[in-house]
Amino acid sequence: MIKIKTLSILLFCTLSCMTSLFAQKTEIKDSNISNMLNEVSSTNLEAIIRKLVSFQTRHTLSDTTSKTIGIGAARTWIKTELEKYGAASGGRLQVSYDTFTQPADGRRITAPVVLKNVMAILPGTDPNDKRMLMLSGHYDSRVTDVMNAKDFSPGANDDASGVAVVLEMCRIMSKQKFSATIVFVAMVGEEQGLYGATNLAKRAKEEGWNVHLLMNNDIVGNSYGMETDIKDNKSVRVFSEGGVAGTENDGKARQAARYIKEVAERYVDQLEVKLIYRKDRYLRGGDHTPFSTAGFAAVRITEMNEDFNRQHQDVRTENGFKFGDLPEYVDYTYLQKVTRMNLSVMANLAWSCQEPENVVVLTAGLTNKTALKWDLPKGKAPAGYYVLMRETSSTMWERKFFVKTNAAILAYSKDNYIFGVQSVDDVGHESLVIIPRAGR
Repeated sequence: MIKIKTLSILLFCTLSCMTSLFAQKTEIKDSNISNMLNEVSSTNLEAIIRKLVSFQTRHTLSDTTSKTIGIGAARTWIKTELEKYGAASGGRLQVSYDTFTQPADGRRITAPVVLKNVMAILPGTDPNDKRMLMLSGHYDSRVTDVMNAKDFSPGANDDASGVAVVLEMCRIMSKQKFSATIVFVAMVGEEQGLYGATNLAKRAKEEGWNVHLLMNNDIVGNSYGMETDIKDNKSVRVFSEGGVAGTENDGKARQAARYIKEVAERYVDQLEVKLIYRKDRYLRGGDHTPFSTAGFAAVRITEMNEDFNRQHQDVRTENGFKFGDLPEYVDYTYLQKVTRMNLSVMANLAWSCQEPENVVVLTAGLTNKTALKWDLPKGKAPAGYYVLMRETSSTMWERKFFVKTNAAILAYSKDNYIFGVQSVDDVGHESLVIIPRAGR
C-alpha cells in the first residue's frame, strides 16, 4: 500500500509539472492569411521546378539566345510567369529585369557578362508606409565543376525549389492589397559569387529602399538527411547573423528570425522553425549575405537535413546509385509547407502597422521595475502594443504584455531581462520588434 501511495504522489507531481510545461496558449489567426495558405499548391510547385529543370542548364554563363535551353530561356520564362500574375493583379504587379554587367573576376566570371535578376514589385497601399519586404530564391544552377556551363544541370532543389516558393507566393499574394510593398525576386549568379544579390543590395542602398526584411529561400525542398538517414518533413532552419558586440542576439536579423518562428508556427501545422544563430552553414553562402552586409535585416531559410548527393553533382550513376539534383528527389509536400511558412510571415508583416519609434527604457532611477516609453509609428495607428520580455539567456520571447498607451511600467527589473516593443493592429498582425535604447 505504501508503494502504491508513493507512486500515486510521484505520478501526480509528474503530471503537474507536465501541465506547467504545456501551458495553455491562445492563438489568433487571420482567416485571410489562412485562406491564402490553403491556396498553396504542391502540384504548382512541382510544375515550376520541372519547367526550370527542362531548360537543361541554368548556369550563369550558359546560353542566352536559345528559347529552350540555358539561363536566357529560364529567365524569360520566369518573367513571363510573373507577368501572368501581374495581369491577374489588375496591373498592380510591376515586373522587370534588374539588369547589370558583371565584370570578370579572375575566378568564376571569365569575361564581362550581362546578368539579370527577375523582379516583381507589389506596391503597398499606404503612402506613409515605406517598408519593403523581399522574398528571394536563385534561378541559376551548377554541377560539380562550377565553370561547366554546358552539361545537364537540373538544380531542382538548389535552387529551383526557392524560385518555386517565390513564384507560387507571387501568384497568390499579388491578388491581395497590403500596406507595405512586397518584392519577389529570382536572383542570378548565386553559384558564381552571389553577384545578383550583391548588385540588388547595392541598388537598394543607393536608391534608399527601406528593405525591412529579406527572406532568402535556398535549398528548401528536401526532407532527407544524407549519412544520418533522418527523414524529417516537420523542421526548417532559419539562419540569422548576429548584431554588433553587446547585442549579438538582438540585431535586425535575429529579431526577424524570432518573428518568423512565432508567426509561422502559429499558422502552419506540424512545422518547427529552428533558429540557427549563424550567418550560414560552413563552406557555404547565400543571397541574404550581401543584404545583411548592407545593413538590412536578411535571413536564409533552408531545409533541416541536407542530401549532398543531390547538390552540386554531375548527374550520373555509380555503383547503382544515382547522383544529381533531380526533380524526383524533391519532397513537394514539404516544399508546400515551407512556402506556407514564408507566406504567413510576409502577409502578417505586410498587413501590420509599422514599428513604434524612439523606444526607450528609462534608466534615470535605481528601481526594480522597468519603465518604457515610445512614439507612435508612422502610418495607420495600431490598436495597441505588445511589450515583450525574456531572460537574458533565452533565445525566444517568453512573455507579452498588451498595452494601449505608448508607455508601460512593468514589475520586473530592467537589469535582469531583455525587453522589446511591437505594434499590433485590431486583427492581430504584429510589427517587427524594436529593442529599446537606454535613456533618461
